[in-house]
Amino acid sequence: MRPLDEDKLFSKISWRILPVLMLGFFLCYLNRVNVGFAKLQMADDLQFSDAVYGFGAGIFFLGYFLLEVPSNVILHRVGARRWISRIMLTWGVLSCLTIFVKTPMQFYVMRFLLGLAEAGFIPGAIYYMSQWYPAARRGRAWGTFYIALAASGVIGGLLSGSILRFMSGLGGLRGWQWLILCEGVPTLLLGAYIFFRMSEGVARADWLTDAERRHLSGLLEAEEKAKPHVDFRAVFSNGRVWTLVLIYFSYNMGLYAISFWMPTLIQKMGVADNLTVGVLSALPGVCAIVSMVIFGYSADRHGERKWHLIVAFLMAAIGFVLCAVWQNQPVLGVAALCLANMGVLSIPALFWSLPTALLTGVAAAAGIAMINALGNLAGFAAPYLVGYLKTATGRTDMALYVVSAILILGLVLVAAVAGRSRQPARAALTGN
Repeated sequence: MRPLDEDKLFSKISWRILPVLMLGFFLCYLNRVNVGFAKLQMADDLQFSDAVYGFGAGIFFLGYFLLEVPSNVILHRVGARRWISRIMLTWGVLSCLTIFVKTPMQFYVMRFLLGLAEAGFIPGAIYYMSQWYPAARRGRAWGTFYIALAASGVIGGLLSGSILRFMSGLGGLRGWQWLILCEGVPTLLLGAYIFFRMSEGVARADWLTDAERRHLSGLLEAEEKAKPHVDFRAVFSNGRVWTLVLIYFSYNMGLYAISFWMPTLIQKMGVADNLTVGVLSALPGVCAIVSMVIFGYSADRHGERKWHLIVAFLMAAIGFVLCAVWQNQPVLGVAALCLANMGVLSIPALFWSLPTALLTGVAAAAGIAMINALGNLAGFAAPYLVGYLKTATGRTDMALYVVSAILILGLVLVAAVAGRSRQPARAALTGN
């Protein structure tokens, strides 16, 4: 019997599951941060201050936090196909309804409900992918998956700028309303597609041959048996898991600071035209895609995570400092945004190899969700911090310096917790 070609097998798996998950992630993030572009018109139309906008953008993550762990536990029990479809359908509906907000309180309520609806998608996707890829393949798979995050900045920037400029007034709706609507409807369509087409797991993947299913199941089962047992309840008292929460929180402080405020930062550099703001916002995303691919392949090739993560955190921190230094210089300022975005977006695909090397079964679902939920509270803190300090001082540089300092803290924690062995995640989390 001819030996099974693993490269061909995982290529087949990637072509089957990654495009759907990446499109879902793209729409997820686009729906989450499109208020960054909507703000360019919404703030004037509805008379929202930067503090109101920052609080509304961030309150999404309080709802997200409340349902993240329960959502992923339910996903583990009922299956990814049903639950991810449910998530996308409910968040798509609520996202579209946001076009009707008129007061700060309505804005806060809709953002909070959107967070409740979307809770579980990203950790659910991470957990689902861990059921298809062994550890040695996850860096590349997650690096590819997270390209959708950078692509949302590239395509989203161009799309959002165009909608704001060319569709405002069409059908009696303002550009920001069309922006939210046009980026919400595709979510509903993808949610329906996932319900009917997504495979629940390896055993039910009729697009794999019997030999491929047996081989893949054997790889994954052997890896699961090699993991140290961590009880579901022990996840919440594991000191190393809490360290990972802090690392992920620091990463998200950088991610959401740049995501929610990039259009405003570019506008502050002296760029007035919304379409031009959209075009310039796409450049950091293009640079990040290249960076993410390089980091993912390099980390898998060398079997190393610690120094790759340290370099990514350092790039992000330096980028934020330079954003403050060059905040009134468009060319240098956009270059600083590119560096910050390259560093920030290269972090998550490397990071998720750490918890998935420790946890298995329902503990993995809960642990991933807990890390993601608590880490994403930075999504509340970052936009609110920038908005509050900008309103209080009339300046953005202080907030950018604070975000940079938090990224340095993340770097220090990575250096403290991550091992240097060929199995860095397991060594880091178990002490072996």
